[in-house]
Amino acid sequence: MQYERFLVTGGAGFIGSHLVDRLLGAGAEVVVVDDFNDYYDPRFKRDNVREHLVHPRYRLVEADIRDGAQMGALVGSFAPQCIVHLAARAGVRPSLSDPLLYETTNAVGTLHLLEAARHHGVTKFVFASSSSVYGLNTKVPFAETDALLRPASPYGATKLASEAMCHAYAHLYGLAIVSLRFFTVYGPRQRPDLAIRKFAERMLAGRSIELYGDGSTSRDYTFVDDIIAGVQAAIELPVVGHEVFNLGNSSPVTLAQLVSALEGVLGVPAIIERLPEQPGDVPRTFADVERAETRLGFRPSTPLADGLAVFVQWLRDRAGRA
Repeated sequence: MQYERFLVTGGAGFIGSHLVDRLLGAGAEVVVVDDFNDYYDPRFKRDNVREHLVHPRYRLVEADIRDGAQMGALVGSFAPQCIVHLAARAGVRPSLSDPLLYETTNAVGTLHLLEAARHHGVTKFVFASSSSVYGLNTKVPFAETDALLRPASPYGATKLASEAMCHAYAHLYGLAIVSLRFFTVYGPRQRPDLAIRKFAERMLAGRSIELYGDGSTSRDYTFVDDIIAGVQAAIELPVVGHEVFNLGNSSPVTLAQLVSALEGVLGVPAIIERLPEQPGDVPRTFADVERAETRLGFRPSTPLADGLAVFVQWLRDRAGRA
């Protein structure tokens, strides 16, 4: 592995904890920053890091990325060679009710990390962006070269603003930065507010699930192991300036198809409650991954049915331990 010391923000979360698994397994030293906020029950994150806490090359710092002085001091003292910045306020719909929180956490928080990186000689910066930057883009599949990005929510706008700041810092200070646009990640440890987990838990409990719209909206569901492979490749990629990549499965699935697939894996029927479409939601996401395939060797290999089977097994195992 090219780097030995990593700072991972949001490293107690869904994607972050999987990345930390891989980094520790590869022999790296890892410091994780996470604030364990109450967006969802912090106990889920505590479970994610339980095994990490006893690892000799792991350190957990409970801190808020909105604290620029603390981020600067931490980067200065630990001197990571690579920062993987995953921390963010997530979720499209909640960003409509508190856009200032999303702006200060996502955009300003990213700026604090970039400032720390440039002042303390960090070699590589990997930023977790989102397919939400494409928003109402009507051209499919979504490509990194698409000129017109139209975010449909404050969440998407904060991710786009953060990408722009990454570009500026790469240009001004010579930082090597990669921005990765994640497309609807799912798998073990998935957040409880995300559709696949929420649907599966309610279906197993015999409760109804809420479907917004007529079921025709589609998402490019991407298994977490494929995403982590893309992140690892981005970490190792020699970069001059700022590069942007889509990380998606490049195989959109409609909401109706997702529910049908869950019924098959769970072996229970869905009780559907239909509701109007929600503000901020977009009709589709669909990743063009040609650039990621060429530059990163990124080839998502997990079909939805296989990924759902792994996720459901994790969910049942977790319920058995509760």
